[in-house]
This record gives sequence, structure tokens and C-alpha cells, in this order.
Amino acid sequence: MTNNPSESDELLRVMRELKDRQDILDVIHRESRGRDRQDVDLIASCWWEDGIDEHGPMIVGAADYPARANAGHARFFSATMHHLTTHTCEIEGNTAHAETYVIGTMLSPDKQAMKIAPGRYFDRLEKRGGEWRILFRRCTVEMSMDGSAEWVNGPMCKGFLRSVWSKEDKSYQRPIEVGTDGERW
Repeated sequence: MTNNPSESDELLRVMRELKDRQDILDVIHRESRGRDRQDVDLIASCWWEDGIDEHGPMIVGAADYPARANAGHARFFSATMHHLTTHTCEIEGNTAHAETYVIGTMLSPDKQAMKIAPGRYFDRLEKRGGEWRILFRRCTVEMSMDGSAEWVNGPMCKGFLRSVWSKEDKSYQRPIEVGTDGERW
């Protein structure tokens, strides 16, 4: 450690910024995980109560968003995965603006077809009481691709764990253990 106060102050400033950046990315990741597990509580914990989500023509308040997003996914799909990739973030005090690329993968209700839809999230986050959460989100869809899900239904995946849209999903199990329980292909 240094005895130079200005060097110590700079190190502390950098550490605070890195922590803020990680906390922001963690919120965005948790929100996607919540949707992929249909976990209303987890989704809600990522939003400020006065937040607003814009998914295409749908503009929804944070209080209604978790249940509405889950209902939309359940209506058209049997499983979803939101893969977060490129992420940029500009922090100005207790406000941050982030852009996060997302690749949504969705399995049809009959599990025979899938969609891949890359897009982006434009998020405005605020830090209140030391905690970062999403205040506003705009979602884009940039392109899409449809395909068969025959591989996942075939012999190569037989016996693999499948995702479950609830807290019964094995990712919630603590401690994580090896076993034969769980929904499988």
C-alpha cells in the first residue's frame, strides 16, 4: 500500500468505480436469470418500483413487468435463455447508462422448434441507498432466425437436465449436488 494520500484516494476512486460497474452488470444478469426461470421475485428485485420497461410496443411499469414478461414468454415458448454479451456502461454519480447485447433463444411450446433473436438493452440505472437497480429499459430486436430443435430432442441430449420455469430448477439447489432427480430430455 502507498503512503501517498493522492495515490490512495485515486486507488479508492477506481475501486469504487469497479464495484459500481460490477454491481450494475450483476443487476442486468440477475434480471435475465429471473426471466429465464420465471422468477417474479428475482425480476422485481432488479427494478426500482417507479421503473418502466419498453419491449417493442409494450411499455409497462416495473410493478407489472415481472408477471407480464413471464406470461408473454409462457404464451409463446416452453423455455427461454437470454445470453448477455457486449456490455458498456457510463456512470455519472448515482446514474448509469448501459448498453448490453442480448441473444434470446426460445423453445417452442411443443419443443420441436426454436428461435434465436439478437438485440440490445438500453438501461438507465440508479443507485439508491447504495444499491443499483434498473429505472428504465428499452429493448431492441436486431434480427432473428428460426430452426429445428430436433438435436435437443434426439439421442445426443437424452438424459441431460432441462430447465424448469420455477424455483424447482436445479440452479436453485443449494448445495449443488450430483443426482438423478430433475426434469430431463
